[in-house]
Amino acid sequence: MTEKKVVIITGASNGMGFEATKLFASKDWQVVAGARRVEKIPQDDKITAVKLDVTQSESNKAFVQTALDKYGRIDVLINNAGYGEYGPAEEISMDNIRKQFETNFFGAVELSQLVLPTMRAQKSGRIINISSIGGNIYMPFGAFYHATKGALQQWSDALDMEVEPFGVRSLIVQPGGTQSAWGEIAMQNAIDNLKEGSVYRQAVEDLKRGMARLESGSGGATSADLAALFYQAATDAKPKLRYFNAFSDRMMVRVGKAHPRIFRKVMGSMIKRFSK
Repeated sequence: MTEKKVVIITGASNGMGFEATKLFASKDWQVVAGARRVEKIPQDDKITAVKLDVTQSESNKAFVQTALDKYGRIDVLINNAGYGEYGPAEEISMDNIRKQFETNFFGAVELSQLVLPTMRAQKSGRIINISSIGGNIYMPFGAFYHATKGALQQWSDALDMEVEPFGVRSLIVQPGGTQSAWGEIAMQNAIDNLKEGSVYRQAVEDLKRGMARLESGSGGATSADLAALFYQAATDAKPKLRYFNAFSDRMMVRVGKAHPRIFRKVMGSMIKRFSK
């Protein structure tokens, strides 16, 4: 009898993480799902729900240990927890900037360090890091979010070169536009981060309005679409360094990397058009 695979997923209480938790369980994987709002994690006999705050070392250690104590192995870690601390780069407090990096980057780093000894001993395993096309492209008032995703990608690629000889891979999923509350929350953070009398207020309010219009008309990937992409990254016989949901996401990244001036001009015109 083949031993069941074990996946641990962060940010499992909503969106992509919630759908991924359900999908892996439906595929007969054992799932250890972590989130701060543990009561919102899907209920299933294959799912072990664990309260998790990726910014806290003791919480991360307990999360990984729960999986090892219950199943004795970890085949896949999905570093999905994250959010957008939007706002003017000049005005966001250092506490909020540190929180952004602790959540989007350092949490993933620590969890990866915790699972790697087990994966190396197994001679197999995958670390799947959920970045964004925003790891390569950018928009105003998202400086620190984009910085965390860029850091996540560079770190993941370097890690992959180090651990591949042990049968372990570190891969990146880069979602683009999504049908979720992520953008609304990020733009509300941008408003909340404005200082009293901020010279950036009008620009932030214009961008918030523009983002709402853009998202209402673009459709974008569903959380279930992206969960399927997570599963593909976890199970591909020949894994890729990057996974994209749509051709347009891949092309945005290519243009941003190869033609930064063109990207900036296109992004600027889109923001102006949708904010009017």
